[in-house]
Amino acid sequence: MHNEQIQHYNGYAVQASAHRLPDGSFSSNLLLELTDRVCAEGRYQFYSLDYFMSEEQALQHSTRWARNWVDTRG
Repeated sequence: MHNEQIQHYNGYAVQASAHRLPDGSFSSNLLLELTDRVCAEGRYQFYSLDYFMSEEQALQHSTRWARNWVDTRG
């Protein structure tokens, strides 16, 4: 299973995703892209930020993590 959500936050397109692992847990993943740039230099990908027992928890974590990253570095 692979679920994605796209939101916009402070100039970034935030694409949180989660996928089920063989043990039944979910990995939280993230793609951030500057909305005013088309090239790869404004694209950041993060894999397996953490692991959760539900897809919903993994997606929520990715979204929170993205907002924190943008607020502190973006």
